[in-house]
Amino acid sequence: MIIKTLKCGILEAPLITPFKTALRTVEKIRDVIVILETDTGAIGYGEAPPTKAITGETEETLLSDLMGPIRKAVVGKDLNDLDRLFAALDTCMEHHTSAKAAVDIAVYDLLGQAEKKPVYQLFGGTRSSIETDLTISVNDPSVMASDARAAIARGFRTLKIKVGINPSLDVERLIAVRQAVGKDIIIRADANQAWNAQQAVDLLQEIQSHAINLELIEQPVKAADLEGLAYVTAHSPVPVVADESCFSPEDARKIYQEHLADMVNIKLMKCGGLHNALKIVQYAKEAGAQCMLGCMLEAKVSVNAAVQLACAEDCITKIDLDGPALCSEDPVIGGSVFAGPVIHACKEPGFGIQELKGLKIIDF
Repeated sequence: MIIKTLKCGILEAPLITPFKTALRTVEKIRDVIVILETDTGAIGYGEAPPTKAITGETEETLLSDLMGPIRKAVVGKDLNDLDRLFAALDTCMEHHTSAKAAVDIAVYDLLGQAEKKPVYQLFGGTRSSIETDLTISVNDPSVMASDARAAIARGFRTLKIKVGINPSLDVERLIAVRQAVGKDIIIRADANQAWNAQQAVDLLQEIQSHAINLELIEQPVKAADLEGLAYVTAHSPVPVVADESCFSPEDARKIYQEHLADMVNIKLMKCGGLHNALKIVQYAKEAGAQCMLGCMLEAKVSVNAAVQLACAEDCITKIDLDGPALCSEDPVIGGSVFAGPVIHACKEPGFGIQELKGLKIIDF
């Protein structure tokens, strides 16, 4: 199967509530879609969100990269020679991992279709459903408590609480959420790089003193502050997850081997797709550690790929694939089924995408 063409489009979906973190505020998903067609007529879909605050990519750079160096690198490549294809994709330009991930996802969609299997079965997976948390955006404590109650009413049993804007309020935020949802709901926290190392340790100790019972803390310090990350990991009363500190398989290997964090949050948009995510999983296995699997603000095309990975790998124990659950409308027909917190992987070949409603093809 030879890749014949690469096209791009734009897909939009409104959010139920604005998505707020210590880094940004977003009111709707607007992602770049990749469409690969082979010489057999098969079509594979991929997706990349413009997440400048994390990956450095905008809609403009995504389109430029995809229709420029990436298209040149992959069009004409044979899907029966994956090593050559992914080597060309990885080396065609530095950074800009989301653009590469979109093509990687479309490639695996095509591979699944060719084998007439969902992708998780290509990876040897046997479980066909997983359960995700739901993100509660950083806000005033009373608003976050109300959002948390609404999430529980939808059936979610695990919440990821965004903190970090005005850290003096973070303890109050988490107290308000815990009081709103009761003692049986699992609560995770994500600081999105907002704290320094000592501040993180002090805050985490104070948080736990109020019987918040955090399950974990994600990215407490700046991405480049690996020394600070290691300090928090060594002194934290809860497990520490590296998110923005871990982009590549090499980053993951260092974090696991030197125990800079207890686990990493794999995101396809950070590492460049499934082929690199599988390498990160292998490093976790070698370390006897677990992984978290997350997403950016993504619609169901790319989250499909992460769902299939999670269904294939038992060391992925923390699931944060709530992008589609944050949307008030789903423009993607087919693929994984989101039933509240439970995600059922598609049983159709590839990722099972049938139609993208409202997709606007970009002419170049």
